Amino acid sequence: MVRMMTCDFRFLLIPAAFMFIYIQMRLFQTQSQYADRLGSAIESENHCTSQMRGLIDDVSIKQSRIVALEDMKNRQDQELVQLKDLIQTFQRRGIAKLTDGGGQIPVAAVVIMACSRADYLERTVKSVFKYQIPIASKYPLFISQDGSDQAVKSKALSYNQLTYMQHLDFEPVITERPGELIAYYKIARHYKWALDQLFYKHKFSRVIILEDDMEIAPDFFDYFEAAASLMDRDKTIMAASSWNDNGQKQFVHDPYALYRSDFFPGLGWMLKRSTWDELSPKWPKAYWDDWLRLKENHKGRQFIRPEVCRTYNFGEHGSSLGQFFSQYLQPIKLNDVKVDWKAKDLGYLTEGNYTKYFSGLVRQARPIQGSDLVLKAQNIEADIRIRYRDQPEFERIAGEFGIFEEWKDGVPRTAYKGVVVFRIQTTRRVFLVGPDSVKQLGIRDS
Repeated sequence: MVRMMTCDFRFLLIPAAFMFIYIQMRLFQTQSQYADRLGSAIESENHCTSQMRGLIDDVSIKQSRIVALEDMKNRQDQELVQLKDLIQTFQRRGIAKLTDGGGQIPVAAVVIMACSRADYLERTVKSVFKYQIPIASKYPLFISQDGSDQAVKSKALSYNQLTYMQHLDFEPVITERPGELIAYYKIARHYKWALDQLFYKHKFSRVIILEDDMEIAPDFFDYFEAAASLMDRDKTIMAASSWNDNGQKQFVHDPYALYRSDFFPGLGWMLKRSTWDELSPKWPKAYWDDWLRLKENHKGRQFIRPEVCRTYNFGEHGSSLGQFFSQYLQPIKLNDVKVDWKAKDLGYLTEGNYTKYFSGLVRQARPIQGSDLVLKAQNIEADIRIRYRDQPEFERIAGEFGIFEEWKDGVPRTAYKGVVVFRIQTTRRVFLVGPDSVKQLGIRDS
């Protein structure tokens, strides 16, 4: 009986083994199917992710296009506003009236650069009109406003004797260094836009640039007409300025004296279209005046400046935050002598003649050295010259006399071949002479 039960148990093991094998095979098959499905799901997920990334890229591209279209629309709106203003100005009086002089070709356009100081602008326009209206055909007057200050715009449009231009700039300003004033970037953009308009749209051959905080001298326009003739004769003159950085009352005397300078003065200056053709494509983002003082930009050319200023800067409040105003700007002497520049022979200022002329002045000056230079200079009844070895020594000597100490790109303000000249006690000249100046001027050192 026991043997029979053992035999039956063995027989039961056989189908159980087959059943186990069958279950394992089915389980393996199910796992394989699940793995295949999981692989398909992963592949589908990767495909969806790829499609999603593609959609995100498409959205980004379209967003960029939308931003670009918005910028284009803003520029078009800006141009439309400017065009409407220009049309209104022309309808009120017509630009032909501004240049009507029996077919006379203007000497230069005059542009007053303005922004947000309506009271300053009124004072400047009043000063310019005093001498410009009788000769308006030779010097058509423009106001170029940066921005949309309504008081300035209303003031500019109230004048029938000039043309109003408006620069609206919607592009955000990104400064190159932390803490910089955005105003200097906006000013550079405005200058480029205004000069492009006057030279390329209105086709003027010369432009005189004024700012909205300046008054002009009685012979301002005659001076620039003489300078225009000089610039036509001498291509080494990059621009002519009405300004002398050391033009304070105690340092000037002769309203007829003009000089060449390696330092761009600015503050009431004139340039030609051929020069603007060179400068416009590479105009800087900011600090345009210091950029013009770089040797790489003026390339050995020089600037004409007067001894006695033909402009006076009364702008104590502005982008420069009153920098140097009380010490250097407020004491400036504005010329009050009506010089007949047409009767003056300015041939001595041309490149071939000026070095000889200026070296003669320096050579005749009496050299002094040592301490107490101001006292020594005051006690000598003649022009004097003082040698300086380097920039620190120049700054020390300039500080003793009270003139500008500043240099830009290795050039002191007002200098010609390293020589800075100013007056002391009315008539006598002081020449601060650089270490290489006597060699450049061909003077035998003493």
